[in-house]
Amino acid sequence: MTKQAYYKYDERPVLLKVAQEEFVLQYIRDVREKDPGIGGMKLWHMYQKAFGVNQPVGRDRFEDIVDRYGLKVRAKARKPRTTDSTHGLPVYPNIIKDFIPDGVNQLWVSDITYITVRPDEYGHVFCYLSLILDAYTEEIVGWSVGATLETAYPVEALRQVLKRVEGSEDIQLVHHSDRGCQYASREYVSILKRHVISISMTEGGNPKDNAQAERINGTMKNELLKGKVFQSMEEVKAAVSVAVDFYNNERPHMSIDMMTPTEAAGCTGKIAKRWKSCRHDAIESRPEGLEIAENGLLLPDCRGGFRATPFGQSLTGIRRKE
Repeated sequence: MTKQAYYKYDERPVLLKVAQEEFVLQYIRDVREKDPGIGGMKLWHMYQKAFGVNQPVGRDRFEDIVDRYGLKVRAKARKPRTTDSTHGLPVYPNIIKDFIPDGVNQLWVSDITYITVRPDEYGHVFCYLSLILDAYTEEIVGWSVGATLETAYPVEALRQVLKRVEGSEDIQLVHHSDRGCQYASREYVSILKRHVISISMTEGGNPKDNAQAERINGTMKNELLKGKVFQSMEEVKAAVSVAVDFYNNERPHMSIDMMTPTEAAGCTGKIAKRWKSCRHDAIESRPEGLEIAENGLLLPDCRGGFRATPFGQSLTGIRRKE
């Protein structure tokens, strides 16, 4: 480099680029402190929302920074068994197959998942997280951490969420879960009936029958609590409390048009999704009159055709397109 070229060189653009990248990296680190497994797309949406038109880098450069600094995440495989449906207790049919909520407190979905507490000389020790989610807003409305799979802990989560509807009149609410012994227990069922809440359960072992609850389990373990090591159940409770607050109030959701659950709670009616749901498309495009086939009802599928639904299958809660 010549002496003349040296004095003409302007290092400000280079320094600005370095400063911008460091700013983005620090922002990602701050968010990952709260949600270690959050993906790049949600990070970009939060970055846009936080800085608006003053954002120092664009989407492509943001993605390049995530990739170049090794900040991509991968989900972990799961899981020990947390559901025992061979209990012999009374169970209930799945009444939400064709139901899409259009407001808060119409459908709650629930499930239980495990969290590793600490390894000991005999192997891993687990505690169990019971979650209840409002299906319309995607908000975690009740949760409890317990040392065992006893019914007391799901009941604790249920009592927490029931405070939302105390004093409400003409409530039309469905509680949906798997057929685990906790949800089929006399104590749990009696609480739901006492509050005039309809009971719905999966009819088999297919996780798609309780997809929203299964998804929040994965989000909690593989994203919000990703990489955390717990030495006690008290540490788990503290971490879950922070994770739930972030999930409900800061994390954007594709299922509710990249709003937070708290923002979605102020909405009514259909909320746009940032992904395609064949189930929702089929229900919402259903014609006014349901055609009858030899072996049952003909219902539209996501490919524009029709599928046969055998007579006797639950059609409770059908929402027909006006």
